[in-house]
Amino acid sequence: MRWLTALSAIALLAYPLAVYYGLHFGGIKTVAGVLAVLFLVRMVGGKQVPIKELKYIAIISGGAGIVLASLGWIFKTEGWFTFYPVIVNVVMFVMFFWSLFQSQSMIERFARLQEPDLPESGVKYTRTVTKIWCVFFIINGSISFSTCFMDMKMWMLYNGFISYLLIGTLFISEWLVRQWIRKKEV
Repeated sequence: MRWLTALSAIALLAYPLAVYYGLHFGGIKTVAGVLAVLFLVRMVGGKQVPIKELKYIAIISGGAGIVLASLGWIFKTEGWFTFYPVIVNVVMFVMFFWSLFQSQSMIERFARLQEPDLPESGVKYTRTVTKIWCVFFIINGSISFSTCFMDMKMWMLYNGFISYLLIGTLFISEWLVRQWIRKKEV
């Protein structure tokens, strides 16, 4: 079952490309059907994730994806497919923001998977990083939303390339800052 979950995660990462090329070569009904199956697998596979909030993200975003795929199929309109990246950003923002009011922030939960005895300085740092991700999800989601009303090529360019480039840049930047802070503390 893990390989199926991994496959659906990879396929959903390629969502913008799948939608764009799927619509050009397979049509709305084909894309809607394939996406609905992938979203269902995402929901089922999300139950294997060790952090409960990630399970919620998989279930909520998978359910929303099924709704969007169904609406695209029913109304025979590709525009419904474009809102999925927006929903993912909203769900991620809500989960990360909500975690700021809990005893452990979302990033702290990730950090504790590798370092269970996280020092207090690490707890403060991970809370700050969680806030940065919240801001990122607001900005990224807003841009994703604006692309829903643009040409499909522009939507695919942002949501299938630029957005991932920004996510990767934030990941790498945070990793570099963390390494610098750790060296400074030693």
